[in-house]
This record gives sequence, C-alpha cells and structure tokens, in this order.
Amino acid sequence: MTELSTIIQKELETYETRLEMDEVGTVMEVGDGIARISGLRDVMAGEIIEFENGTQGLAFNLEPETVGAVVLGDYLQIREGCLVKRLKRLLSVPVGDGLIGRVIDPLGNPLDGRGPIPFKYRRMVERPAPGIVDRQPIRIPLQTGIKAIDSMVPIGRGQRELIIGDRKTGKTAIALDAILNQKGSGVICVYVAIGQKTSTIAAIVERLRKHDAMDYTVVVSASASTFAPMQYIAPYVGCTIAEEFMYEQHKDTLVVYDDLSKQADAYRQISLLLNRPPGREAYPGDVFYCHSRLLERAGKLSDKLGGGSLTALPIIETQEGEVSAYIPTNVISITDGQIYLLPNLFASGIRPAIDVGISVSRVGGNAQSKAMKKVAGSLRLEMAQYRELLTFAQLGTDLDKATKKQLNRGEKLVEVLKQPQYMPMPMEDQVLILFAATRGGLDRVPNNLISTFEKEFLNYVHSIYPEIPALIEDTGDLTDEEKLKEILQEFSVKFARDHKLKSQEEEAE
Repeated sequence: MTELSTIIQKELETYETRLEMDEVGTVMEVGDGIARISGLRDVMAGEIIEFENGTQGLAFNLEPETVGAVVLGDYLQIREGCLVKRLKRLLSVPVGDGLIGRVIDPLGNPLDGRGPIPFKYRRMVERPAPGIVDRQPIRIPLQTGIKAIDSMVPIGRGQRELIIGDRKTGKTAIALDAILNQKGSGVICVYVAIGQKTSTIAAIVERLRKHDAMDYTVVVSASASTFAPMQYIAPYVGCTIAEEFMYEQHKDTLVVYDDLSKQADAYRQISLLLNRPPGREAYPGDVFYCHSRLLERAGKLSDKLGGGSLTALPIIETQEGEVSAYIPTNVISITDGQIYLLPNLFASGIRPAIDVGISVSRVGGNAQSKAMKKVAGSLRLEMAQYRELLTFAQLGTDLDKATKKQLNRGEKLVEVLKQPQYMPMPMEDQVLILFAATRGGLDRVPNNLISTFEKEFLNYVHSIYPEIPALIEDTGDLTDEEKLKEILQEFSVKFARDHKLKSQEEEAE
C-alpha cells in the first residue's frame, strides 16, 4: 500500500494539465473532390485540414464566409455536417533514401506492397525556386542515350526540356530511355505518372525493374482512377522528393512529369468546381503559374549550395499536332527547349520520331561534350537540308549529281538516328557511329544494312582498338580524328567484302 501511495504521489507531482484548443469547422457541401467548409476563420491557403473520418484536405479558396478545400482522399466518405479541424501545418511529404526503389502515391503512402517506407523527416511540398544568385550556368551534359537527342537537342544537368507530341508518338519512351541511361551515373531519377492507367504505370515500373533502374528511381503514381486533387499535387511531390537529394545530398537528379496536360486538366476541374473564373479554353487564368512555379524549381545549384542539379523533363500531349494551344504554349515558354515528336514520322518507322526543324535546346552546345560537338556540328543542318530537298524531289523533277548525293547522305543519317526503345547508347558509341555517318562512311551502304554496319563497326572498334572509345569516354573529346578515319576506311573495306557490296569504281561503271 505504501508503494502504491508513493507512485500516486510521484504521478501527481509530475502531472501537468494541458489544454488543447482546436479550431473546428463544419462541412457545408461536398462532391467531386472538393468541400465547402464554414467556421475555419484563421485557416491559411495551402494549409492541411483533417475531416473527422481522418481524411485530409488542402485549403484552396479563402472566401469571406467559407473555405473551399480539395479532399486528398476519398470524398465519398465525407458527409454534410462533418467536423473539420485545422492541423496548422502545410502539405509535406516523406523524403530521403528510403524512397528509392519504391512506388508511392502523392501523399507518400506506399503502393508497391513492400511495407511502410522508412524516413527520418518530411519536406514541404510548396517551396520557392532557387534565386539567380543560388544558380550556376548549365555546362554538364545529361546523356539520354538517344543519338538524335544527344547529338542535335542536347540536354544539360539542370535544364528543363519539354517532350511534346500527339498521343502514341513515343513521348514516354524517350523519358524512360533517359532514366535507363542514368545507370551508374549517380543521377537519382523520379518518375511522376499523372492520369495514366494503373496497368500502364505497372508496366513502366516492371520495365524499370527489369533494367535495374529502380535501384536509383522513385515512382510517384497518381493514376487515372485517383481523384483530381491527387493528380494536381503529384508533380510538386515528385519535385520535392528530388529536391531533397539536390539540396541535402548535393546530387544530380532527373524528374519526369508524365504528363502535365493531365495535371492542367485536374487543376481546371478543381478550379471550376470552386467557382474560379474560366478563361482561355476554360482553364483558369493562373494555370500558367501552376506550371511555372513547378518548373522554375529545376536548375543547377551554385557550388556554395553544393552544386546539385534538378533536370526536368515535362511531357505535354497535343491534339492533332496543335502546339499553339493554351497549355503547350504555356509550357514551351517556361522551358529551355522542346523535343517535338511527329505522328507521321512515327508511323513511317522513324523512331524516335523527332522533328528536327521545330525541336530545339536553348542550352545547346554548352551542355555537350567536345567529341559530340565535333561529329554532330553539321548534323542538324544536314538533316534540315535533307527534309527540304526531299520535298523538292517529290515533285518529280530531274536532280543534279550534288542534290542526289545530299539526298543519299540524308537517307543514311535518318537510318543511323533510328534507335530501338529501351536500348540507350553510351556517348562514346554515339560519337563513333555519328563520325562514320557524317564523314561519308555510310554513303555506299544500302539502307537495309545500316543497322548491321553500326553493330559490326562498334564491335570492330571495341575489340581491336579499345583505346579509342576509352579515351572518348575519359576525356569527352575526340583527339585523333585521323586515326579514326583510318579505322573507318579499314572497316569499310572489310564490311564491303563481307557483305559483297560494290566498290566505288564498280558503281561508277
């Protein structure tokens, strides 16, 4: 009894009365992923609120008498008259190494059935972009492994490069190849799937696993079956996860937003339900800000901040090639260039179906290795001239010898730039085959043997002259062009003999 009284006495001495006050409101109306609430007088824009069933929401519209909130979960479980309380904190998401290799929803909950995600702390989803003083020029290339991009539309670490085109033109394929090519480079990748079918996202994750890309990738999934608010916040969550690696671990990161057209649609849906005035194409006027505050967070940090980078590859889907629509023009004006994919090129078997004329990188050669600059300097011009001459040649007029030669060279370049999906190519191999193509090494090779020539030429160089690709990889420069010309000539003779091709003299006869 004495022991019990001692314990009670100690408890009474240490007991503190805590009076907690919660600001509570009431749901007046709910539906389609939004709720109108009265009573939350001091709530802030962007603050997290909690409904009595545990579902969270985001304060979106602050009106004189009510608060318009988006429901981050199943709004069907919320009824009129439900109580809502302020949590007095902004939207945040778990971050850190524990997310690598995982598939999560926009709130950080695991979707891959592998148990809870270990994390030490959370990071605010809405954060300001780094200022001008906190950045440095983009000079380091981010290799995609795609010949047509790395040679003509180079992407640098910290750049924002838009991938734009109609449905089913290979936009996601380019982004996935870029992720696969980061294997062993130290770049952390975040793939944000917005408004896609769950089966499509599952296939993408499986493909990444098959190529061991999930070892350095985080997948944020907001599928078509999720509610509009989740699709709206998904890109910001993906960006926040990447920022943790950029700011705190000083790493280079790559974020793919697939795609921002779906996010814009989700934002339009939320805004119209909350009575925000519609503007052009029924989008609210601030949809530009919605995308700009996301994409401005990409960049290369200054050495003082650790020198990390965040490269953004936003994807936009066009309708019938209409790049002058509202959302495409918005995102084009925010980004540092665009890769435009054409349906007719895709249908004719030219993949990736990149339109060289309209595709551009505003960082350009600054983020390209010296070796690639040397072999690809004239490539873009030659391809543009070929497209013009091809249109002219279709008129059926007689062509002079020089025009025929240029058309032939263009055909070979088109064949060389074709590349199967999920087969990114190392930079040194790209340099070798583009050197062969731009120096005339393929001019007498039939189109159906171009891929064979490429494969055999690369094998020949790697097996007999391994120091050449090793030097290109180490230095990023092509120091001995004469030696490479000799190797090309040597191999061309061997290839012609092995495949019984006619010599230049026989063709002349």
